[in-house]
Amino acid sequence: MKIALDATYSVGQNLTGVGVYSRAMLQGLAGSHRDTHFLWCYRPHRFLRALSDPMPATCARRLLTTSWAPRADIFHALNQRVDVSRSKHTVATFHDLFVISGDYSTPEFRARFTEQARNAAARSDLVITVSTFTARQVEEHLKVDPRRIRVIHHGAERPLVTTSVSGHEQLILNVGALQRRKNIVRLVEAFEQTPSDWGLALAGSSGFGAEEIVARIEASPRRQDIQLLGHVSDQTLTGLYHRASIFAFPSLDEGFGMPLLDAMACGVPILTSNVSALPEVAGDAALLVDPHHTESIASGLNQLIADPELRTQLAARGLARAKNFTWEKAVEKTWNVYQELVGSANS
Repeated sequence: MKIALDATYSVGQNLTGVGVYSRAMLQGLAGSHRDTHFLWCYRPHRFLRALSDPMPATCARRLLTTSWAPRADIFHALNQRVDVSRSKHTVATFHDLFVISGDYSTPEFRARFTEQARNAAARSDLVITVSTFTARQVEEHLKVDPRRIRVIHHGAERPLVTTSVSGHEQLILNVGALQRRKNIVRLVEAFEQTPSDWGLALAGSSGFGAEEIVARIEASPRRQDIQLLGHVSDQTLTGLYHRASIFAFPSLDEGFGMPLLDAMACGVPILTSNVSALPEVAGDAALLVDPHHTESIASGLNQLIADPELRTQLAARGLARAKNFTWEKAVEKTWNVYQELVGSANS
C-alpha cells in the first residue's frame, strides 16, 4: 500500500500544533508500518528546507502544489487542506474551526480558510477530528455527515514526571501565542487580583491582536511581576513547566489544547476554560472557569493559590490522565482509518 501525506508543516524547529501533530504522524506511521511505502509531500515553500531532514528508508519526498499531487492508495491531508487529490481515497484531519466561528483573524484570512476547509471536507472520504468538539464544528459549519467523522485525540509531547511534581515557585504559567483567542488580557487582569508575591510567565510568539495585549501588559500595575518571554526553546519551556505552581490556560476557543497535556505530564495543576474542547481534554484534572469573565478567572486563580492540597490533587489527576493521551494510540487509530477505507474498497 502506498500512502501520501501532506508533510508541509512538519518542517522546521518552532513547530505549531499542526506541525507537532504532522511530525508525530509521519514518524509514528513510518516506524510502526515498515512494509508500507509512504510519500511525504511538501508544498513548494517548504520542499527545499525538507531536504535536510532525515527520512526513513520506506519514505520518499514528493512535491505538492495547488494543482498537482502524487498518486497513492490514500492521501492524508494532515492540515485540513485538500487542493487536489489523485489518490484512490482521501482523508483530512481537522484541528479547529475558530477562524470560521470567531473573530480571531482578518476577513481575508477567514475567507481563504473557509474555502479551503469546505474543499477539504467535500473531497475527503473520511474526516479525522482531534476532539469531539471539533467534530461537532465540522458537522455544523461544513455540513459533514457525522458518519464520515472519526475522533482521534492528540498525544502528550513531554514525558511524565517520575519524581516530585512541579511547583517550586509561586509562578503562574501560560503557554500559547499572544493572540486574542488565547484571552491573555483577561488573564492579566485576573492576575492583578492575586497576591503580590506571585508571578505570571507568558511564553509564546505574537499573533492576531498581539499589539493590544502587549499594551495592556505594559500598563499593568503588576508589570514587574509579569514575564513576557516570547517564543522559548523546548528546553526552557520544560523548565518553566517544572517551576510553575499553576498552569493557567483560559483560552476562548481551542480545537484541542495541546499545552494542557504538557502541563498534565509535568505535574502542574491546571486552570482552564469551561468552553470548546478544553473540558474534554482536561477531564477531572483541572479547575474550570468561565473565560469570558475576569472575575471567574481571578476567583479560580486565588482558589488554587490558597489551597495547596487542591493543587496537589489536580496535579496527581493530571499525571494519571496524561497516560491516556499517547501518540502511539493516535497513530494506531489513524492507521485503522486507512484500513477502514481500503477494506471498504475491497469488500
